[in-house]
Amino acid sequence: MKELVELHQAFYDAIERGDFQAMSEIWAEDTADRVPKCVHPGWPMLSGRSEVLRSWALIMANTPYIQFVLTDVEANVFGDVAVLTCAENILTAPGAGEPGFAAGRVVASHTYLRTEDGWRLWLYHGSPVLQGEEDGRA
Repeated sequence: MKELVELHQAFYDAIERGDFQAMSEIWAEDTADRVPKCVHPGWPMLSGRSEVLRSWALIMANTPYIQFVLTDVEANVFGDVAVLTCAENILTAPGAGEPGFAAGRVVASHTYLRTEDGWRLWLYHGSPVLQGEEDGRA
């Protein structure tokens, strides 16, 4: 379980640092019977390692500053599959010389697979929490 929690944190650390190499090491490889999938908030589903990683490269290249405070982290392991859920409390800032910050909240599900190389991320799904929905009601 410790390895999973560390990998989960490494995912967010990679985004904060804009570290594409670290992000690449977290995601599972495509195989004949499964391909990684990713749903960013407000995006259509992305399928396949190259498409998923291309999306993260785009996000990292266009996000000068981002910080995550994770809450409500829960992990469940079912044999060679693990599901981690959390709330991403996000703070972003525009580029140099531009004033202001923006904050938001996303609930996220991560599905990891145990591979020969250890745990790897197979599915990420993030959904924005709209203002007024914190208590489960709109």
